[in-house]
Amino acid sequence: MSKQRRNQKQSAVNIEPGIYEIDSGTAEIKPDPFTPGAWVLLLNGVQSSQIIPDEPQRLGFEYMRWIAIALGFRYPQDANLRFLHLGGAAATLARWGADRYPNSRHTTVEMDAKLTELARNNFGLPRAPIVKMRVAEAGEVLAETRPESWDVIIRDVFIGTTRGDHITPMHLTGLEAAEKAASAVGPNGAYLINYGGSPNLNPAREEAAALAQAFKHVTLISDATMFKGRRRGNIVMVGTQTPLANPDLGGMDAFTAALRAEPLPAQAKFGAATANFIAGTPPSLTPLLLRQEQP
Repeated sequence: MSKQRRNQKQSAVNIEPGIYEIDSGTAEIKPDPFTPGAWVLLLNGVQSSQIIPDEPQRLGFEYMRWIAIALGFRYPQDANLRFLHLGGAAATLARWGADRYPNSRHTTVEMDAKLTELARNNFGLPRAPIVKMRVAEAGEVLAETRPESWDVIIRDVFIGTTRGDHITPMHLTGLEAAEKAASAVGPNGAYLINYGGSPNLNPAREEAAALAQAFKHVTLISDATMFKGRRRGNIVMVGTQTPLANPDLGGMDAFTAALRAEPLPAQAKFGAATANFIAGTPPSLTPLLLRQEQP
């Protein structure tokens, strides 16, 4: 990338560090102490996003890199892709996708209007129609999607609880949500979930079971420690109707090799390994439009 192009990208970013009032509490923007030139967004004290203004394809969070790897082995760079991002925050993955796939279009969905405005004003996001930012509830947006109206749906939605942790609202985790996403992305699309939870993997198995009823192929991505239920962390779950990795882009062997090459080596479960992970667990049947009270 030329120096001139880097300067053009940086000039579009107007990051103002500080603590901001948002609808759901407070947001803080501050320099990342571990990555020069990067910023972190904290929501109510919890790290939510990392932003590297002049390098949108450089992703600091492991689960975001796993999502990028998965999509990179499924779609060529010149693909015309329609992305729906359920969960907005700093729109880091929308910035990544707009840069990685120049012909793509992105819509982010975030219920917090002030957070959406903060992201738009600070993080140099491409303007509509490349990145549209919608203030709405993710379940309601998913429920109204038409068949084959998106190519990629990424669910990255968490809410704070009275216990001080963060969970995905239950109405987004059940079979109805998975089936609606499967209809929305059609036979060639992909539905990606950022699952985050404790060492108790039963909720993760329920989510994977829901995907397995809605999609022919379910790929699970995480590190070995998380898969063994030894720590709190993330699992990226991908539902597709065809094998995740495109043979023309290297196929599943190249995909799994790329995961192993990560700074924290990751692994993928698919086929029989996914079936073993689910191990007969039934999916949640929570209706998609049931609004949950905050725990």
